[in-house]
Amino acid sequence: MELGIYTFGETDPRRTDDSTVVARRIQDLIEEIVLADEVGLDVFGVGEHHRPDYVVSSPSVVLAAAAARTSRIRLTSAVTVLSSDDPVRVFQDFATLDLISNGRAEIMAGRGSFIESYPLFGQDLDDYDALFSEKLQLLLALRESEHVTWQGVHRPSIDHRGVYPRPLQQPLPVWIAVGGTPASVVRAGTLGLPLAIAIIGGMPERFVPFADLYREAGAKAGHDPASLKVSINSHGFIADRVEQAVETAFPPYIDTMARIGRERGWPMPTRQQFDFERSPRGAMLLGSPQEVIDKILFEHELFKHDRMMIQFSVGPMQHADIMRSIELFGTQVAPAVRKALGVPAAIATDTPESPAP
Repeated sequence: MELGIYTFGETDPRRTDDSTVVARRIQDLIEEIVLADEVGLDVFGVGEHHRPDYVVSSPSVVLAAAAARTSRIRLTSAVTVLSSDDPVRVFQDFATLDLISNGRAEIMAGRGSFIESYPLFGQDLDDYDALFSEKLQLLLALRESEHVTWQGVHRPSIDHRGVYPRPLQQPLPVWIAVGGTPASVVRAGTLGLPLAIAIIGGMPERFVPFADLYREAGAKAGHDPASLKVSINSHGFIADRVEQAVETAFPPYIDTMARIGRERGWPMPTRQQFDFERSPRGAMLLGSPQEVIDKILFEHELFKHDRMMIQFSVGPMQHADIMRSIELFGTQVAPAVRKALGVPAAIATDTPESPAP
């Protein structure tokens, strides 16, 4: 099983008018990716948002900066809001990232957990589902063929145009990110694309039927079961002691979830809810290294998944705390999980051969 981290580049929305604060957060994020590479983690994901509380609106740019300073770790969006973007530009950006990283780029495509990008880029929210379906179709056509002829409803047609550059990886990996919508799960399985399931609350076992549905849809469509990869993506944080993890993670978590809750009309989060989420049966992977090891192995029994990604900073946290969490993940948690599952010490990234001109 691959082990990794994802982040949205959280920052204090009250300080985004200070460009030095935003610049510092970007530099810190790149250092976090570099450390994840150094301690042997397998993948790092950077999300896309268009809000003052997150500093990353263009994951491919941040990942390209990190690619120049790393050598092994895979680099993915988490997610690319494909519905409001242009698939041609998305493919070109990540093909370029693939070339810079020597074949380590991935796209995690989704519809996004926020809606700011839709009006920003002139998309109608009434077309929420149709936009993703059509643009995913185009993205897959772009990675399949150098020259593309395509016609849709929500984007101008393409008449046998070449799209460049081409990536080193053939094909460039595209994951489908879902929050638990059965139709999205079936679509990923039918297309034979790897699936990332976001579990950010409640009991993980309630998502097992979605993983089963995905594999059933993939098998029905004739795909090799070995190609039907599943990633579980959840909140978490690791510290030397559980008390330290709680003390560090709880304040930014409760502040961020309360702010989002006010926007969406959710009930206000509570300490009781937080404590359940970090309990052995909750979705959060938070605590000492041993507690996180136990939670990962418990979830692997449920899902038999191929990748586990943890979002360490639900709200803005001190850079040093995040760095320590990454260090513990790579040096203590990952080796123990790999040993328990019989996985090699680190999953090497194969360097693809350059295609013939």
